[in-house]
Amino acid sequence: MGRGRQRGRSQRKHFKESRENVWKRPKSDAPDNAVADKPTWEPFLTDNPNFEEYYKEQGTVKAEEWDVFMEMLRKPLPAAFRVNSNSQFCDEIISILENDFVKSLQAEAIEGGELVAIKPLPWYPKNLAWHSNFSRKEIRKNKILERFHEFLKLENEVGNITRQEAVSMVPPLFLDVHPDHFVLDMCAAPGSKTFQLLEIIHGASEPGTLPNGLVVANDVDFQRSNLLIHQTKRMCTANLIVTNHEGQQFPGCRLKGPSDDLPMNQLSFDRVLCDVPCSGDGTLRKAPDIWRKWNSGMGNGLHSLQVILAMRGLSLLKVGGKMIYSTCSMNPVEDEAVVAEILRRCGDSVELLDVSDKLPELIRRPGLKTWKVRDKGGWFTSYKNVPQNRRGGVLVSMFPSGKNLTETTQENENGSVNGSQDECTETENSVVDAIPDEPVVEVSDLPLERCMRIVPHDQNTGAFFIAVLHKVSPLPEFQEKPNPRKHSSKKNADSTEKSPAEAVVAVDVEPVESPLETVIKADANNEKADSLEPKKKNTDTETITAEKEANPSHAGDKRKVPMQGKWKGFDPIVFLKEETLIDSIKEFYGIRDESFPLYGHLVTRNTDTSSVKRIYYVSKSVKEVLQLNFAVGQQLKIASVGLKMFERQSAKEGSSKPCSFRISAEGLPVILPYITKQVLYTPMADFKHLLEQKSIRFPDFVNAQLSQKATDLVLGCCVVILSDGEEAVKVDATTIAISCWRGNNSLAVMITPADCQELLERLAEKTPKTEGGSVDGNNGDSGAMETA
Repeated sequence: MGRGRQRGRSQRKHFKESRENVWKRPKSDAPDNAVADKPTWEPFLTDNPNFEEYYKEQGTVKAEEWDVFMEMLRKPLPAAFRVNSNSQFCDEIISILENDFVKSLQAEAIEGGELVAIKPLPWYPKNLAWHSNFSRKEIRKNKILERFHEFLKLENEVGNITRQEAVSMVPPLFLDVHPDHFVLDMCAAPGSKTFQLLEIIHGASEPGTLPNGLVVANDVDFQRSNLLIHQTKRMCTANLIVTNHEGQQFPGCRLKGPSDDLPMNQLSFDRVLCDVPCSGDGTLRKAPDIWRKWNSGMGNGLHSLQVILAMRGLSLLKVGGKMIYSTCSMNPVEDEAVVAEILRRCGDSVELLDVSDKLPELIRRPGLKTWKVRDKGGWFTSYKNVPQNRRGGVLVSMFPSGKNLTETTQENENGSVNGSQDECTETENSVVDAIPDEPVVEVSDLPLERCMRIVPHDQNTGAFFIAVLHKVSPLPEFQEKPNPRKHSSKKNADSTEKSPAEAVVAVDVEPVESPLETVIKADANNEKADSLEPKKKNTDTETITAEKEANPSHAGDKRKVPMQGKWKGFDPIVFLKEETLIDSIKEFYGIRDESFPLYGHLVTRNTDTSSVKRIYYVSKSVKEVLQLNFAVGQQLKIASVGLKMFERQSAKEGSSKPCSFRISAEGLPVILPYITKQVLYTPMADFKHLLEQKSIRFPDFVNAQLSQKATDLVLGCCVVILSDGEEAVKVDATTIAISCWRGNNSLAVMITPADCQELLERLAEKTPKTEGGSVDGNNGDSGAMETA
């Protein structure tokens, strides 16, 4: 007993020391023979004089809060996660958190100086989001938290929870998404917000049906798009398209004229999430290396891109729709200045919504109405104070008024749009660069207090900025101001002020349209602008990755690089029209087309239908977008689409089987209610036995009648459904089922070891209720999955 207490004290002491070391790393020059329990640590730098000077000057937090603010920034970020509201084990997961881990981790929390170990975030609906008072590194490295860590890993892998920073969960909650909405996530990777949006769309739809809406998740980076696909794969959705475009060039897929054959003539959205690239100083607590890298020029350099991304988002937004503009930066040049510029450009067509009555338990602060701009060591309160040779890096839109105050009269005469960035004219260049004795302190006349800023010390989180915009009418027509010296080779204010992204801000002339809807001419220029990108970005790595995905067994062979329309390196998307193949699937699984239509909803990534390996199911909304995309020449560069529903089975036993395709684990939850053949209803004992053993010979079933029923199944894929008795049960959202393979003499599971383990753990909790006794089902053995 005494030894147990001593060991517990020793563990807690080690735990406390580890809490102090989570922001430290071993020195690169540490001796090889350093004592294992006394490592030599090199702390991360958590000081940056430029950072402190910058935010003190901006007044982001009050002077009396400064020390608390900085102290919090220097602490590691607590881990947070969300429970998937659409998981069939959602209630069980929340119950485990509330009744097990809240209590079992309490002693460790107190030892670390915290009141509670984990708790639900009070502002997130239905206790679905949780905050831990341990950082991710603490959870990963400390033995005391090992069971909690294993729980989080497993549930995250199977899709029951998503590990996500608390403040990152906020933007989708203000977007007011409905199940019939078309939603665009412009800069989506790594995908946690996309997953959240999909949860909302599916959660509000009727059980057993697919929502009428969809989510288009876009990211410019090819590798990050793969991460996005992996993240969202856990959602098992047929209502998702993943694209790989520059956000500012995202195509609108507009047909030149109306079409009676298509339900839509352009791609537009009810909701847009524009979570833009930023300097990221709101993530200092989880990415302490930013302390070393941070400088004010980071925000200044991103300002133009952020404006143009937001404008493109608004141009793709339907009238009446809402867009979230958000960053994980505290910098007003990336936050309020961008929102102000958007409002100036859009005039009365876009309004900034007051959402202060939403999520009342979320502590946030109103947006700033005044701020300064810093460049190369100098502070500027107004654009008129900026010397001519600095105007290439300091733009007029960065200031609260968005105007060059010395030229108001000239601007009005020229008809410029509220002093946006197109103000560098010949007249401007005649302005004397003298700085007045009394600097002008600008205060914005726009309602920027309706923006919200979340700061770390208010509720022990990271920092975030959010603005909710409502499009009330079509965007106004305006064009880039003509510039007589535009082609000058000399680097002046005009030539350097505009980034490549800004160069596309121009009217997209469409004679048949009334006020211009697309402020950025991405639709008209898409062929030119985006078609260059694959040549530039189609690296060897990307081509090899695409080839491996298409044909893993011949990854080392030389073969033709796949083409998706004009997109080199991307596998094509083809609607499956092979009636013989589709009919064989319908007949084998007993699927009635009127209840679950397959024709027109199945796509492949291979033009040769005879060698198709995977078949994807798409919802009605995704199908319509694909049809539009084909009609406009495949402007969308699609990395992933739909839900993998069927996979070709390559087992030798299946060489003579009537159907070559098995149901994938991801697709089973969607198609399960519509399967009438190849179904085996299994009592708890045999169901758990199958999960534990991964493969069972027919004579080895506990229930002899079940053995005969399994033998009677046709060779090939089948579905095993957990049933209290032996009779068929009505399939609903709570039904537990797995894909299996009926071999010549045995039945084998066709799900991952993680899924097996997860089901066994959940069934262990259900066993007393189902069988009235205790059966050891908590077998964590996750050996290699056997397939016949």
